[in-house]
Amino acid sequence: MAFRLFVPILAGATLRERLTACIGATIGIALTGVISGLAMGSGPHVAMLVAPMGASAVLLFAVPSSPLAQPWSIIGGNTISALVGVTVAHFVHNPVIASGLAVALAIAAMSFTRSLHPPGGAAALTGVLGGPAVTAAGFLFPFVPVALNSIILVTLGLLFHKLSRRNYPHVHQPAANSHGTTDRPPTERVGFRPEDVDAALAALDETFDIDRDDIERLLRRVELQAMVRAHRSLLCQDIMSRDVISVPENASADDARKQLLDHNIRTLPVVDGEAKLVGAVGLRELTRPTDTVKGVMSKAGTASPDTPAMSLLPVLTDGHSHAVVIVDAGRQILGLITQTELLAAAARVQAADRPQLKAVA
Repeated sequence: MAFRLFVPILAGATLRERLTACIGATIGIALTGVISGLAMGSGPHVAMLVAPMGASAVLLFAVPSSPLAQPWSIIGGNTISALVGVTVAHFVHNPVIASGLAVALAIAAMSFTRSLHPPGGAAALTGVLGGPAVTAAGFLFPFVPVALNSIILVTLGLLFHKLSRRNYPHVHQPAANSHGTTDRPPTERVGFRPEDVDAALAALDETFDIDRDDIERLLRRVELQAMVRAHRSLLCQDIMSRDVISVPENASADDARKQLLDHNIRTLPVVDGEAKLVGAVGLRELTRPTDTVKGVMSKAGTASPDTPAMSLLPVLTDGHSHAVVIVDAGRQILGLITQTELLAAAARVQAADRPQLKAVA
């Protein structure tokens, strides 16, 4: 139980994520100080690195998906808040009143400029209570070092997250309709709707540190996981086709096109000389000029025989994939599941779950 004290309270947090955040913060703060020192010089009256950067680093490296940790929030929030703090200190000489007023006005300014950033409150306080170095800098303080520190830290964060393959800046990519129409994707036409998310947020009357679109994306994933768990007993091996038509990677486009049309199928698995799956091809790929299938094949969606069949829904409803190839550990083809087969299985499951009406004598 003692170790539970060290369990991260953030949703989705893992030990790897926390260690990555520690490494990023170490590099980010150290290099920000070094670069700022080189740009500004050093001395007792030079604020080379301001304290709010430590809090900004926590958000930037530990919770990079937070709306409060995005580039404009860090740069704009810190700079605007510091400017508010310096301005308040210039006109209000009572430090207690100036401190409260600076933080309050900083929150308002960040809200209006869509740059809300918690360390901005500390930047505003620093503008009031920063001491001789801040007083000497005057109205230059919000820009050098605050804006300079923020820009350097964000730049380093961008590089670090790119190298560590993390999504930053965090941009929600809405599911697109692959047919070029205004209809919502198939997976978003059932269940709850975006207006339901808005209504729930309004009913709760609370502010959450997560983007509204991320909430919708999370809820749709929860729906899928719940359905997979409810029908976990239905496996890919239970519904897959076993007599699979495939094509060698050195086959011509004409041969592959003939196979598709003769068998009235939309996806052909492509195999190498050892009969191992290397890709897939359909009529869409075969519209491009090529000598062999290998030149135009796309990546094949795959699953193992013991994968819950309903977990294939995201792949088979993305508007691009028409089949998932079932393979073993050596990528030998065992079977194939098409959209039609998954739809038929879902219909059978729904019929089995529906309560049977009993006749009343």
